[in-house]
Amino acid sequence: MKHILVLIPTYNESESIILLLQRIDKIRRENKNILKIDILVIDDNSPDNTGQLAQSLNLSGLTVLSLNNKNGIGPAYIAGFKFGLTKNYDFFIQMDADLSHQPEEMIDLIEGANSQIMVIGSRWIKGGSVVNWPRRRRLISRFGTAYAARLLGLKYRDLTSGYRVLPKQLAADIDFFTIKSHGYGFQIEMALQAIKLGYKINEVPITFIERENGKSKMSLAIVIEAWRMVTLMGLKRKIVHR
Repeated sequence: MKHILVLIPTYNESESIILLLQRIDKIRRENKNILKIDILVIDDNSPDNTGQLAQSLNLSGLTVLSLNNKNGIGPAYIAGFKFGLTKNYDFFIQMDADLSHQPEEMIDLIEGANSQIMVIGSRWIKGGSVVNWPRRRRLISRFGTAYAARLLGLKYRDLTSGYRVLPKQLAADIDFFTIKSHGYGFQIEMALQAIKLGYKINEVPITFIERENGKSKMSLAIVIEAWRMVTLMGLKRKIVHR
């Protein structure tokens, strides 16, 4: 039986967290004979009491890790991985808290992973889709992945996707001290580290649904951070190759 920890970073997600956790709980009860799924909510000190709402459900296997400050998904995920690595999990699942990632697709992602393969849930491969996204967001996402793939020499179609499955050994092997991104550039850095460490990446199609409630955490600062990180890494790669 695979033992899995779902990592969910949160900041002001009170309007979606309860439904998300209920849907995950339904999936894990339906698959309890083959999977043991625990949940870790990593809350960045949300003023709207997201962490307390999650805790109030009293779900078995649910832990709320409360951080002191709002530092972004990068540091939140790193805190979650460090917590999970002290336990006996086989795989870690990354997912957003705003219901953009469908818990019902979790099983497909898990089936695509193994001890040497990280799975990325992809919006931009055959079978994947995006619902209710404005054209501007589509362009940013597709251009961002294409830019990163070209500069870093990667072949993947959705490097910024946050719906992922990582084997525990990959999480243990990654040097988190070297990962600097606080926003969605974190996802690109993680994929790059996986490849450098000799792991394979498998892209599995997902349906991404734009949030109906709450406020998106995407900002110009996050886009610039990711662009700067990818550009510097790409230039360094070209210099090394020369």
